[in-house]
Amino acid sequence: MARTSLSGFPEWLPEGRIIEQQVLDHLREVFELHGFVGIETRAVETLEQLEAKGETSKEIYVLDRLQALKAAEEGGRGASSKERRMGLHFDLTVPFARYIVENANDLDFPFKRYQIQKVWRGERPQDGRFREFTQADIDVVGLGTLAFHHEVEVALIMAEALSTLPIPPIHVLVNNRKVVQGVCESLGVVDVEAALRGLDKLDKIGADGVREELARSGIDAAAADTLLEMAGIRGSDTEQIRAAVAALGVAGELLTQGLDELCALLDQARRHLPGVVVADLKIARGLDYYTGTVYETVIEGHEDLGSICSGGRYDSLVKDGKRAYPGVGLSVGVSRLVSRMLAAPMVRASRKVPTAVLVAVSDEGARAHSDLVAAALRSRGICTDVAPSAAKFGKQIKYADKRGIPYVWFPGEDGACDTVKDIRTGEQVEADAASWAPARVDLRPRVERVD
Repeated sequence: MARTSLSGFPEWLPEGRIIEQQVLDHLREVFELHGFVGIETRAVETLEQLEAKGETSKEIYVLDRLQALKAAEEGGRGASSKERRMGLHFDLTVPFARYIVENANDLDFPFKRYQIQKVWRGERPQDGRFREFTQADIDVVGLGTLAFHHEVEVALIMAEALSTLPIPPIHVLVNNRKVVQGVCESLGVVDVEAALRGLDKLDKIGADGVREELARSGIDAAAADTLLEMAGIRGSDTEQIRAAVAALGVAGELLTQGLDELCALLDQARRHLPGVVVADLKIARGLDYYTGTVYETVIEGHEDLGSICSGGRYDSLVKDGKRAYPGVGLSVGVSRLVSRMLAAPMVRASRKVPTAVLVAVSDEGARAHSDLVAAALRSRGICTDVAPSAAKFGKQIKYADKRGIPYVWFPGEDGACDTVKDIRTGEQVEADAASWAPARVDLRPRVERVD
């Protein structure tokens, strides 16, 4: 990461940007392979819209400048009461909900979208947490109903996308809000949302901290102990999961439904990606709009980073009069992931620039010929640069080597053939710009795993 005078606003050096771009390209490719279409929404939403979707609303960056301009236009009388205040979006789910409502008549349902954009969140910067960062979301939204199999689908897509990045193994941790709600109902816990919010903080404040928080919400000690015992259930064997839940001494229709859905997801995931999707009953997701499967994703050996990909099923986030648009989605914290990939380091870029070939310049009078060679190579999709000065060839080779450019092209003089040199091996051969091509592996920078 480059040094920056503002904390929480990451800026990558060129190698870091190459890695980030390849991560984004990989995610986009996987999403499109599975039938998802890309959209982009505006960066600004009304505060009314942003503040309606949970406790993260306190972290909104409010665009006071726009309100001040409006006041100035009105002669200092203040913005019109009809003028809606605005803020930068803190995630991509809230803008997507608005997008669905506004464009429902022009969309085909179930609508499968991916969205890769910057978001802004006014929280304290720390390892993996930023004030400006990039997210990559996928969602499937239905009209009126949405089949359960989409809850399996998005988990498998994200597992595929993340498992095929050059990072350590990942685990998609899953739970079902109906399981937690069903346990609460069986225990007589009235404030289910308080129980969910408390359990969601287990990794941050520990069991004793959760007990205290649940007690403040009026949940008695016996119920809290059972909820914490439930939160300790983890695994991918469905029979063991069912037995562990039964041992809690709780029962109910909602609990049975949630447990059946959770086990169905595990069974299907095991057939496609064994060992990747794991049930973890402490996963609650504190936002109140989740209604079914919830997801978090961790990197093996880097659990301290927290979840790099989270989300869940929602039935009531998106409504339009009498119509409801249930959905399920997952969001990758791309900046969080890339920051750890660079800091660990997990990967490195094979070179600092996209350039595969540097065309040397023998003297400034011959630069036009070097430019023609470069144009011919570029026309064939080969990233090419021309040396910035007609220095000695040794200096031009050093210029390429410093940037990781693998090939240097030497225009022939006095009718001689052009030659191209692989500066890594020293091999130099005659070449024609109309037909020569670098090794396929050298066409673009590679992201290589660091052992």
